[in-house]
Amino acid sequence: MTKQIVRRHVFEQQDALLKELFDRIGQVADDAIRQHGNFRIVLAGGRTPEALYRKLVHLDTDWEHWFIYFGDERCLPVDDPDRNDTMARSAWFNHVAIPPEKIFRIPAELGAEQGAMHYRQTIATVVNFDLVLLGIGKDGHTASLFPGNELGITTESPDVLAIKNASKQPPQRISLSASRLSRSEHVCFLATGETKSRALELWESGVDLPVSAITPVNGVDLYTDLTEKEE
Repeated sequence: MTKQIVRRHVFEQQDALLKELFDRIGQVADDAIRQHGNFRIVLAGGRTPEALYRKLVHLDTDWEHWFIYFGDERCLPVDDPDRNDTMARSAWFNHVAIPPEKIFRIPAELGAEQGAMHYRQTIATVVNFDLVLLGIGKDGHTASLFPGNELGITTESPDVLAIKNASKQPPQRISLSASRLSRSEHVCFLATGETKSRALELWESGVDLPVSAITPVNGVDLYTDLTEKEE
């Protein structure tokens, strides 16, 4: 497996972290639209991403050229408040002019197997994403790729995995594979709050965690408010 390159960006305050990501996403979007006419971004779930999405409402950009995808989804009914697409719609999409047909939600209400099959078809024509946003769980999981489960790290792995035994509720989920998430020009991890500190320590010490399986050619950027511990 390709060695992972990690660039760490540490901020004392979450507001500063969100401002830095806000600016970076705007710049990457502008560059992508200028270079090839659209900007393809993969979204994460979680509280810090939600705060970022609320901030992105105020981004000065050409929303007409944004294409939105999701890194994972819980197998819950449409509009369930615990779904990532429900959160993103409430925090962001309802307030900007992204064309609805350019928001590609995961049909997780169909169940893990059928929903994963549909989403594989949805993203089949996307060669590389421009930017992927990912969170980190306290067990080192990212998207819905959990320790002990299939991560999809090889090029032969399906781009979208049906997850049936996640270690968090609900157990049935759908997730882009590690290999597919790695096919992006930019990958940004967000890790805030003390509950993530142990996972970051393990990750940075070389422990084999799902977050370690995301290996884009250009490396990954970790945005965190957790400083490195003194030796």
